[in-house]
Amino acid sequence: MKKNIYLDFTYLVVLAATFGAVIVLGAFVAPVVFHTDRILETALLDNYNAGIIMGNIFHRFSYWIYFTAFFIVIYEAIMYKLGKRDNIIFVSSITAIFSSLMFSAVYAPKILAMQSLGREATQSDTFSNIHIASELDFKILAIALIVLFIRRLMLLRV
Repeated sequence: MKKNIYLDFTYLVVLAATFGAVIVLGAFVAPVVFHTDRILETALLDNYNAGIIMGNIFHRFSYWIYFTAFFIVIYEAIMYKLGKRDNIIFVSSITAIFSSLMFSAVYAPKILAMQSLGREATQSDTFSNIHIASELDFKILAIALIVLFIRRLMLLRV
């Protein structure tokens, strides 16, 4: 069976780009948006308005996350049929797909819906719990993506 290097390369690029975006959004963008007071003399945004901006960033990023989850399903199904199976890949791909869909289809829409109810809704325990769960989900997604990337890269050498 001939290897399709273009498909393999594209898959690895998508995994790496998604991992990079998760890291950039979580570690760089969010802290800057939520802490403008540390950068400027006065805070430009309060937490509610910063949350609105981040919510919109994550909503737009959700489209990429959906694409990545779909690509993982297709690519890994092809590799499974070709006999290129691995327990680590199976677990990390299922985790990446699940956490992608949880973030894009559950957490982001719920956070946006609560934000649309106003400032008071975002100060509730429910909002806080959803937000904490979405942060944890984003971290799980990052770990699953990097494990999947490294393992697929290792198996390409074989």
